[in-house]
This record gives sequence, C-alpha cells and structure tokens, in this order.
Amino acid sequence: MYEAKDFSALLGTPGFSDEQLNVHFKLYQGYVANTNKVAEKVTALAVSGETGPEYAEMKRRFGWEFDGMRMHEYYFENISKEPTTLATDSALAVALTKEFGSVEAWEKDFRATGALRGIGWAVLAYDRRGDRLFNVWVNEHDAGQLSGAEPIVVMDVFEHAFIFDYGMKRGEYIDAFMKALDYNEASRRFSR
Repeated sequence: MYEAKDFSALLGTPGFSDEQLNVHFKLYQGYVANTNKVAEKVTALAVSGETGPEYAEMKRRFGWEFDGMRMHEYYFENISKEPTTLATDSALAVALTKEFGSVEAWEKDFRATGALRGIGWAVLAYDRRGDRLFNVWVNEHDAGQLSGAEPIVVMDVFEHAFIFDYGMKRGEYIDAFMKALDYNEASRRFSR
C-alpha cells in the first residue's frame, strides 16, 4: 500500500497560495488512493482468473494513477520555500551547459516547454544510458515519458496547478515555479 506523503511544509511558498497548494495536495492524495484501489482490483481479477475487458481496463488505468502519484511527488519535492541557486560548478550545471549551451539556455527551453498549449508536465529528463538531458512535454501522466529516463525537474502545467492563483496566465505561474525550484533537489536527482 502506498501512503500519501505530507507536503504541508510547502504552505507559505511564495507564488503559491495555501488554497492552491491544499487543493493540489488533495488531488495528489486521490492519485495515491486510486493507485492502491486499482492495484488491489487488478490483483483480485487476476487471482479469480477474470482477465477480460475489466482486467484490461484496470491494467491500463493503473499507469495513469501510478504516474499521477509519482509525478506529483517529483513536482512537490522539487519546490522549496527558500530560494536556491544552481552552483555553476555542480555536475548538473556542467551537464546542462554541455547539452543546451548554458544553464540559461536550458531554462529558456524548459520555460518554453512548460508554455506549450495543452495540459501536461514539463520535465527535464536524464537518459543515463545515453548521458543526455532532454526537456520533454509529458501530455498525460502515462504518455510521453521517455523510457528509462529519470525526472530531474518536474513542473506540473495542468490547470489545477495554477488556475486559482494565476487564472490562465501560465507564464506568471512558470515564473513562480522557477523561483521556487529547489536546485538542491534537482542536483541530488541528477547525481544519484
């Protein structure tokens, strides 16, 4: 059984109202609860030998719920109340410079990825096998992930992440996210 993590320490983060965060925490808790429910249902159906349409739908649904749970955890974990900076000599900064030309060029591309029309996620993903970093758009939790790539920075750009605070002004939300981005967490993820 998965348990929802407590992210209430993020309350009071500049650029994110407590109302917005609390609504978002409840959404995340729903993903955790549904991940558990779907996993139990799939197991029960498999044990009973009922592997027809309901089983197939539950198998497909599991990816949506699980990825929704995990992506929100990555997202909340890479936000900080206290501003952080990326050390220019850090392994992550060196890799971003190698891949994008500079940390500033990476950020410009990441912001542009987050500003794409539609709902989804902007993710800085690290392909350890190829030793490459990519800014990718993940349209739905379970579609658009790069197989085997590790999320380094995750920004939720579904409307539920910003509409209470910013309406449809996604750019202002992206500014707030970048100010709250915990580069220490991003560096830890990259260095693992």
